[in-house]
Amino acid sequence: MITGIRFLLVVLFLGQTARLSAAIRLPALFSDHMVVMRSRSAPVWGKAEAGETVTVEFVGKTWRTVAGDDGRWLLHMDLEGVGAGPFQLVAKGRNEIVVSDVLVGTVWLAAGQSNMELPLQATRGAEAEIARSANTFLRVFRVAKSGRPGPAEDCSGSWAIAGPKTAGAFTAVGYYFGQRLQNDLRQPVGIIDASWAGSYSEMWMSEEAIRSVDSIHAGDTLRRTLLAGYPKRKQEFVAAYAAWLEAFGRKDRPNPEPARFAGENIATEGWSTVQLPGRLFERPVTGAFWIRKVIDVPERALTTGQPFKVLLGDIEGFDEVYWNGEKVSETSYEKYPGLGYPRYFPVPDRLLKAGKNTIAVRIFAPASSPRVTNAPGRFWAAAIDLAGDWLAKVEYEFPALPATAFESTPKAPPTPPLGNSGVIFNGVINPLTSAGIDGVLWYQGESDTPRAYEYRAALRALIADWREKWKRPDLPFYICQLHGHGSKNAAPGESEYAELRESQAATLSVPGTAMTVLVDLGESDDDHPRNKKDVGERLATLVLAKQFGKKLVYSGPVFHSQKIEGDRIRIQFRHTDGGLIARPLPEFYDVNSLAGKTAPLIRNSPKSVLEGFAICGADRRWVWADARIEGDAVVVWSAQVARPIAVRYGWADFPTVNLANGSGLPAAPFRTDDFPAYTLNNHYGATP
Repeated sequence: MITGIRFLLVVLFLGQTARLSAAIRLPALFSDHMVVMRSRSAPVWGKAEAGETVTVEFVGKTWRTVAGDDGRWLLHMDLEGVGAGPFQLVAKGRNEIVVSDVLVGTVWLAAGQSNMELPLQATRGAEAEIARSANTFLRVFRVAKSGRPGPAEDCSGSWAIAGPKTAGAFTAVGYYFGQRLQNDLRQPVGIIDASWAGSYSEMWMSEEAIRSVDSIHAGDTLRRTLLAGYPKRKQEFVAAYAAWLEAFGRKDRPNPEPARFAGENIATEGWSTVQLPGRLFERPVTGAFWIRKVIDVPERALTTGQPFKVLLGDIEGFDEVYWNGEKVSETSYEKYPGLGYPRYFPVPDRLLKAGKNTIAVRIFAPASSPRVTNAPGRFWAAAIDLAGDWLAKVEYEFPALPATAFESTPKAPPTPPLGNSGVIFNGVINPLTSAGIDGVLWYQGESDTPRAYEYRAALRALIADWREKWKRPDLPFYICQLHGHGSKNAAPGESEYAELRESQAATLSVPGTAMTVLVDLGESDDDHPRNKKDVGERLATLVLAKQFGKKLVYSGPVFHSQKIEGDRIRIQFRHTDGGLIARPLPEFYDVNSLAGKTAPLIRNSPKSVLEGFAICGADRRWVWADARIEGDAVVVWSAQVARPIAVRYGWADFPTVNLANGSGLPAAPFRTDDFPAYTLNNHYGATP
């Protein structure tokens, strides 16, 4: 009898589970405050029981469909001519789902790496902009980061309405883009923010796209082999390092009272002041050491809805990190991923407060002097610079060893790559490929600069891949060309950033693509320029002109042709709207606007009207050139080159340039030569 009752309970439980699993479901994108694309064929999709009838009610209309054998269902709503709303969307099957406060407008997918992800609150003029950001017709859906080994059906995320409590966490580029579109089009704008800092292009591509390019497929195969072998190399390093520490008496002596060094209100007499990045001490030392710094966290950093993350940079040694006296991160030699690993960690909300906060780091350095080798990074959410003065103190020192002992120190394997190819596509993009979007905004490429020439093949494959997955061969794709970054060059030469920009420009031969130029918006010591207003507005101008038919100048001068005239070369341009102009050059340029650092601008061609031009003869030796405007052309020459054959403009990581058209839009960097690319032989997966 008991057995029979148990059987009956199991049957009832399984039946209830089946009924629950048969409930219709909508993807995360269909949630309160969403923006639906105004279209004759706006998609709605989800899951249900196979063969179940699904009804969607929206804007006073009803649509029906039937779930397929796999439980998937998809229908398309005709929303042409529908007002902005708000409306309520109701999906019905055996159950009912209500999505409230839904607007109808234009929807854009914003994707790329950290410069697309950079939040509004971390940009120039953020405080004033956030204060006036209230706009119920501008909304952002932030897709949660989820790298997956295989294609996911859904993602996580939620919609937020622009306002002082939310806009600070919005993608700054997406915010300014959406704001301009909303103002000009007078309709709601939805931004689907799928950005992912530090990502390279192959992470955004499906497996099919990876296989479509031979060099990338070969690199992917090599990369996966290297990744597969990493655990064994790491295990061997840990065992060898432990043996080395034991052999030379270098094992750590755990501190029973870390509060003496990491506490918030300790006395700091006897601590020395050090400048980071750099070495903690002038003399060579090994042992355990502490650094600490008191920093101000603005109130707005606590209300962003984003994790508060800290990037300390590369540390020579192994670290324990304390925030307001409590340990929040540890990288021992057992946990150390490998050479080049940047210390990057979140701060728990319960430890975070507005105003004064203390960060303390214990560095165990048994084999070399402790140092921070890169500039400490910024708080992603609060944009606080960590470079500068820190306090440092010795906890204990090891006695000196002969140089031969240090020469035998086991070397850690290189840090494994950020992630496998396809993981962002699988976890973030694939769940969106049924979504109704008006186009893609793409700001990515910084991670790909070492193999910049190959990027043109990667970006073409990515565009084709997404168009195929969306089943939209004409899906518009708008590219942000890379900004300036790096040191100012005293002499013209090769440049990975310039070649990446060239690869981006080469992609424009693909129909339905366009690009906005940002070469004039960089900072030499920060790869995240804080001026994102101009980026978003230039991107919006491009879209308004190309996609919505607005009569706007959307491009600066673009190279068309060259003609050699004796000892000079005449360069003809397209997009010279309002005529070519030489924009005034500033006395100083931005080194790091976050830290308020600038540097005097040293002219490369001080007697020339235009800056940024270089010229060469048959010897291919580039020199800075003089240049002047003649109508819709620029004439370029140098007294050092009697018989010139080629010209380059803006060909540097962070060039000094000032050619523009009458609308003030900058000329795109270019070269007239076809010399082999500097990065020609660099390929994806060539290094671990």
